This record gives sequence, structure tokens and C-alpha cells, in this order.
Amino acid sequence: MVKAIVGANWGDEGKGKVTDLLAEQSDLVIRFQGGANAGHTIINEYGRFALHTLPSGIFYDHITNIIGNGVALDIQKAAAELQELMDAGVPAPKLLISERAQLLMPYHVLQDAYEEERLGGNAFGSTKSGIAPFYSDKYAKVGIQVCDLFHDARLKERLERAVEVKNILFQNLYHKPLMDPQALYQDLLRQREIIRPYVGDTVAYVHDALQAGKRILLEGQLGAMKDPELGIVPMTTSSHTLAGFGCVGAAIPPTAIEDVICVSKAYSSDVGSKTEPFVSELLGEAGDELRRRGGDKGEFGATTGRPRRVGWFDTVATRYGCMIQGATQVALTCLDVLGYLDEIPVCTAYTIDGQVTKTFPVPALLERAKPVFTTLPGWKSDIRGITDYNALPANAKAYVDFLEAEIGVPIRIVSTGPKRHEIAWRGGDTI
Repeated sequence: MVKAIVGANWGDEGKGKVTDLLAEQSDLVIRFQGGANAGHTIINEYGRFALHTLPSGIFYDHITNIIGNGVALDIQKAAAELQELMDAGVPAPKLLISERAQLLMPYHVLQDAYEEERLGGNAFGSTKSGIAPFYSDKYAKVGIQVCDLFHDARLKERLERAVEVKNILFQNLYHKPLMDPQALYQDLLRQREIIRPYVGDTVAYVHDALQAGKRILLEGQLGAMKDPELGIVPMTTSSHTLAGFGCVGAAIPPTAIEDVICVSKAYSSDVGSKTEPFVSELLGEAGDELRRRGGDKGEFGATTGRPRRVGWFDTVATRYGCMIQGATQVALTCLDVLGYLDEIPVCTAYTIDGQVTKTFPVPALLERAKPVFTTLPGWKSDIRGITDYNALPANAKAYVDFLEAEIGVPIRIVSTGPKRHEIAWRGGDTI
């Protein structure tokens, strides 16, 4: 059985915690897209971790964790994460890296930074991790696969071809120093020894696991609003953030995915550029307070550390996100954060050019959208750590009921804190 865990919104919804939780009942966890440009924060008995590349099942000794072929693999960062886990006393994980994954190279990181510098005030708000140049090269067919590391002549030829194009760009557009292909080649020979013990045919491994009836989790990065086709273009990432891409990025047959768990916060947050439309955004002192109280250490990016934009729950965006993800159920995180409020506004519609709509619009119209709020009573109490859903205050449960009715997808998991088991199951104690 395959379950996909994906984001309903702008990312940073708490997918890592949900994956970490459900991994207890699983056999494989597969990261299927993205790179080290976003982090999944996990708090467990070993400490607090921000995973950027490693799958969130990495803390369980019964889990096989797979970095799928759809991932942008930065070997240095993956190795550093592994070392951080070892230093914290986490047992050596069972990790497989797809031989078909492609390598995020130093010139991708440089190109990302140079392009943001060139764009100036029109920059996309990139994390400068090299993601957009990586995926551009992948689809231009000049990327380097992990398997190429173990075929010297092929590796050298593909590297020289890629660097030739990059150096033309670096010299003539960015006016920056050129890359040395021989130095890069030698560094790749070093890096291949770091990952050699983990590399394998994950396609065959995953299909064998499916035949054996293993329980598989697909772990997505970011959220539906960041998808480069159906998200808020161009303020998106460069990999597909939708559950459907798990079929490609993890080599899973479409018929195998039985459950899509969409994760959404009980309010909104976005680590993207200030130029991105964010309809329910909360500014000023009220926004600062929500940002300070949010998450487990405030609303700041797990990768960049930069402040996230925050706002009230947006049912228009979340309903759309759940729809394009194909959500079968929702995990609602950070409900405990809202316990300080007397009243809680919820964005339930947009006005665009004087017309009220509950349909999420294309980006050109989204830029003109204004929020329509419905205000609900708060519960004014600390609910952190409550695991019995029925023990929650009546107004907290009414808030969840209201959101569920608006988005049209059952909310099965309600998170009441950042730790693994600070969860109230709604409608049963398993998923």
C-alpha cells in the first residue's frame, strides 16, 4: 500500500512530522522530488532536526529510506546530514540512493545566486540552492546521473559538455569566473566514494516491495502552491510538488497510490518572495506575534532561517491545493498555536474586481484578489500535547469542523504540538 504525504499550501506545513509519525507503521519512505532547498523539521527522542535531503523515516531502524530518482541530489549536503544524525546518536539508517537520481552541481548553486543577483528587485526569492538551474539542466538533457559517477569516460564527457555551456553563460551574462571541469571531475570522483555504499537500483527495489505488500510512504517537499504548472507561477519551485509526480520521482505505478494525505497548517505561512500574492497575509504587530508563536521555534525557514510570511487560514487556496493533490484526507498542524486568540478570522472567499469567488484563480487574477473573512471564536487556552480529540475545547473542535466543511476533505489528524506523538486522531487512532 502506498500513501503520499504532500503539502496543501505553500510548503512548511509540517509534512516531516506527519511522515515521521506514520513511518512507525510503514516499511519504506521515499523522497520523490526537490532538493536541499527546503527542510522538514522533526523533534523526537534524539533531538531536533531539520532534514533537507534525507527522508523523514530515517530515525527508524525498520525503515528503508530511499532518495528517489526525482530528487536533486547534493551529495555534500546529504553526507553532512547523515553525519549530523550519527553525531546525535541516531542508529545508522537503512538508506538507498537511486542510481537514476541526478546530481546537483556547484555550478547550479552559483548560477542560482548569480541569477537572483541579476534580477535584483524582481528576484524570485530563491534559496540559492541551485534548484532551478538543476531542473533546467535535467530537462535540457545535460544533467549528470548518479550512475554516471561509476563510468569514468561517460562522466568526464557529460561534465565537460555541461561546463562548456555554463562557462559561456558565466562569462557573457553574469561576468563571473569560469568553472574548471577537471577540478570538478576530481571532486566528483571523491564524492562517489561517499555515496557508493548507498547507491542501487531503487526502481527494482520499490517494485519488489510493492509485490511483497510492503507499506510505502511517499514524502513530498513544499506544497501545491509551489508547483511549477498548477501553482502561483512564477513564484514556484522547479520540481513538481504534487502527489502525482510521486509516480515519476519514486518510480511508483499510478495505480499503487491509495491514499493522499494533504498537510495544512491551522493558519497560513509562506517563506516565498514578498512579491508573491498571499491573500490572507497578516501584517504588523499581529503578524509578528503569530510568526513568533508559530511552529516549534517561530515561523522561520528551516533551510534559510528567513522569516516566513504568515496569515489566516485560506480555505480557497487550501481547497484548491487538496483538489490538485487528490487529497483523500487532511492532517491539520499547529492548531495549538492559535490558543492565544479571542477570535480567529478565516479567509473563505476572494473578491476580484468586485466579484466574490471561492475558486482559486490564475496568478494574474490572484494578484488582484482581496480576502473575505469569516470570524470564529477562539478557545483561549493551551491545548499543546492533548492527544484525545474529544478533550479539546469546544471552540477548537468547532474551528476544525468549519475548516473541514469549507475544504471538503476529511481532517483525520490534528497536531497539537511539534513532537512526534503530540497528535489528536479525529475519527480513529490510526490512519
